[in-house]
Amino acid sequence: MGWFSKDIQTMDDLFVHTLRDIYYAENKITKALPGMIEKATDSKLRAGFAEHLKETEGHVRRLDEVFRLHGVESGGVNCPAIDGIIEEAADVSSEVADKQVLDAALIAAAQAVEHYEMTRYGTLVAWAKELGRPDCASLLQANLDEEKATDMRLTKIAESRVNANAAA
Repeated sequence: MGWFSKDIQTMDDLFVHTLRDIYYAENKITKALPGMIEKATDSKLRAGFAEHLKETEGHVRRLDEVFRLHGVESGGVNCPAIDGIIEEAADVSSEVADKQVLDAALIAAAQAVEHYEMTRYGTLVAWAKELGRPDCASLLQANLDEEKATDMRLTKIAESRVNANAAA
């Protein structure tokens, strides 16, 4: 089912499709984070990625609950956007030889992922409210809040030392 598929006829259909999109993305991110943890050399960055892996696993559980509450089966739809962001991150990180520069590249890649997730969750929260689903909205808001916090932590790590080390 594509974005402009005949299968999307109502706001509810669009909500479920976008929910499946972020579900796919979160599962894909869960698989990508261990590699990022392994590649990172900055101890705070490694710890941040490890913490976010646990959070991401929690995001998937919350999404499963949203599916359940909404009365639809959990499942994802292919998300070319997150596939592209993750593929680009893998390509860039494989090309960077300097470990300090690699850490900066990993943060940039992770923030691209976070920003994608924040757009999806923000939209889903708004739509859940419009659909009269405050129960779903609150779970999605919890995921959004964690994504925003992760983005801020990544910025702090980058600005406190990683970017300066990479530029040195």
